[in-house]
Order: sequence, then structure tokens, then C-alpha cells
Amino acid sequence: MDERGNCTNRSHLTNCSIDEFKQAVYPPIYLMVFILGISGNGLSIYVFLQPYKKKTSVNVFMLNLAISDLMFVFTLPFRATYYLMTSEWVFGDVFCRIVSFTLYANMYCSIYFLTVLSVVRFVAIVHPFKHLKLTANKYSRIVCGVIWGFVMAAASPLLFHEIPCDNNSTKCLDLQPTSVERLLVMNYIVLIVGFSLPFCTIIICYVLVIKTLLKTRVPKAKIRASHKKATSTIIITLCLFLLCFLPYHILRTIYLLKWNPSGVNGCDLHKGAVITLCLAAVNSCLDPVLYYFAGENFKERLRSIYKK
Repeated sequence: MDERGNCTNRSHLTNCSIDEFKQAVYPPIYLMVFILGISGNGLSIYVFLQPYKKKTSVNVFMLNLAISDLMFVFTLPFRATYYLMTSEWVFGDVFCRIVSFTLYANMYCSIYFLTVLSVVRFVAIVHPFKHLKLTANKYSRIVCGVIWGFVMAAASPLLFHEIPCDNNSTKCLDLQPTSVERLLVMNYIVLIVGFSLPFCTIIICYVLVIKTLLKTRVPKAKIRASHKKATSTIIITLCLFLLCFLPYHILRTIYLLKWNPSGVNGCDLHKGAVITLCLAAVNSCLDPVLYYFAGENFKERLRSIYKK
């Protein structure tokens, strides 16, 4: 059955139309992230999968993070096409649900993997003996499985949400008026479990690592290199949270709280929500920076591939 045949006309008057703004911002940003994300994460996955004498849990977590990013960036050309076609979805109902699901699955998989990486690096400095057991590959695979399972299950309602329409034009990536209250409740839960707790964990790790390093005298060269990678991991992760995830979660909450079908919330707030969603998407092409500066043996593997 034609998906448009089930649509009811839910068009509403607005004092502010930002379709042109979306059309100007989303496609170029999404296509840029797609190109950088495909190349950066594709290369990173290839590097992580190369045989190496020493396998570490850090690289297991980074490999899963890169896979999550790659899954998301594959959907970006379809998102860009949607906005280039003035917000009309032509790729079918099922794929619309998958595209929406992939965004949030990637976002919170990324948040949890980045948090676990920070915790592992923190333990390596503060509790080095516990670090040996924590970083066993068996445990790292279990943790990755738990993260994937939890995030997929939590985001699964997006696979069954109703696809809205407006004037017989199928909408996919726009807010549905009838679901605002439900989304606001879900947002509070996600804000605490999916963002605030991981963000606070990373800040605590950062503070304790700095405190420990200030107390420690100049260590041996091998330990100093380990400390440098740990510090790089936590600092880069904290920057990614501050740049990509914090603005999005703040603006999303404010936007849902002040959302009004008459557009009373104003153009600036809506445009701000567009910008912060772009910043959240940019995270997928920035993660390879973390792999390069903080991955175990990543530079060595990359040089080896380059020589071959």
C-alpha cells in the first residue's frame, strides 16, 4: 500500500519557516561529514583489523566506535537529499525509520564508547594493577556487546514510530506535533542516562588523572608515554563532548520545552537546533583524531600500511 495513502493532513500554520535555512545548512554539512567520515573511519577500521603482536582493549573499543560512526555516515547522503528536495522523503517508510534509528544509535554508542575509553585510561594511571584485568580482551568484548545491546534496545522505538506527512508530502526527519509530549519525557530519560552520567564520569576521570599526574614525579619513558596517551584520550573526549554533544542536548531540551505549533518558540531557537544537530553529526568524522593521537600502536600500524 502506498505510504502516502495512510497520511492525514497535519499541516499547521507557523510564524517562522526555516526550510530555506535547513536546505542551506544540512546538505553541505552532511555531505562533508560523509566524505570525511567514510575516509577517516574506513581507514581506521582497516588499521585496527591489521594483525599485530599486541591486541589491547583500547583498540577494541575504538574499532567498535569507528564501526558505529561508519554506519551513521552511510545515511547522510539520504538526509542531505531529503532537505535538498525541500523536506520530502522518497526512500520509503522502512528506510526512513532506519535512518532516524541510526542517528540516535550512533550518538549514544559513541557517547558510551568514549566514556569507557576514558575510564580505561583513567584506571591505567590511577590503578595500574587493576588495569591489567580490566583491559583483558574478553572483558572489552563483553562491554562492547552490552553497549550495543543496550543502545539498540533503547533506540528501537524509533523503528516503529509513525511517519508524519504535511500536505500529502511524506515527512521523515521533522518533528511530529502529536509526539512532542512523548519525546519530552524520553528526552529527560536520555538526558540523564545517555548524556549527563557519561559526561560527569569523563569530568571526574579528567580531574583525578590531572591530580594524579601532578603528584607523580617524572616517570620512566614507557610509563610517560602511557600517561600521555591517557591524558590525550580524556582531553580529546572531553572536547568532543563539549563541542558535539553538550550543545545538542541543551538545545534539544529547550526546543522541546518551548515547542509550539504556531512557531512561538521563534526562528533563532529552531535555527540553533539545526546547528547543534550538525555539530552532533560532525563527531563522526572527528573520532579518527582520537584514534591517531591516543590509539594503541595506531601510528605504527599506519606507517606499516603506508610502507607496504
